[in-house]
Amino acid sequence: MRENKWLLCPKYVMLPNQPTLWLKGLASPPAAATIFFGANDAALLGRNSERQHVPIEEFKENLKKIVLHLKKCSPNMLVVLITPPPVDEEGRMEYAQSMYGEKAMKIPERTNETAGKYANQCITLAEELSIPSINLWSKMQENEGWQRKYLSDGLHLTSEGNAVVYKEVVRVFNQAGLSAPSMPYDFPHHSEIDSENPEKAFTIQCS
Repeated sequence: MRENKWLLCPKYVMLPNQPTLWLKGLASPPAAATIFFGANDAALLGRNSERQHVPIEEFKENLKKIVLHLKKCSPNMLVVLITPPPVDEEGRMEYAQSMYGEKAMKIPERTNETAGKYANQCITLAEELSIPSINLWSKMQENEGWQRKYLSDGLHLTSEGNAVVYKEVVRVFNQAGLSAPSMPYDFPHHSEIDSENPEKAFTIQCS
């Protein structure tokens, strides 16, 4: 979320300098929300992507704040935590070499072991808060060849990887009595958002 300037539309509002994004004037709030963070937070200190690093304790606390905020706004909302996916360190190195040649990083900026630690914090928090979770880190590694099948560059998901996420979300929603395919979007797809003028996409969506 951008900081302190989005007035999305009459249904949505972000208050200046407050982590509050919520629905206004609707008879019923969203039925469900998924929270999918950790891949960037797990970047290692002292390496190329260290600016994205979030200490693991802070990562867990941030997730907790998001969940509790959503539950405060709507106690009956289904909130699902999704762990970061696994990391293919070899794939990350190959991608860096293909992009930057001799200037590429010499050691991976992320490791699968560290991503797993962040995933464990996500699962632990879900258990503490009695909410469902999806262990994407473990699920993807159940299949041989997951590195190339599910990850395009050792980190970002391929279409097959996204299909795993979709299947798992549908499964959890079904268990809660919700039909994911029939649920409308509250926000525009990211491809419709102009980074230079993000308000425009929301205005069109909410008009």
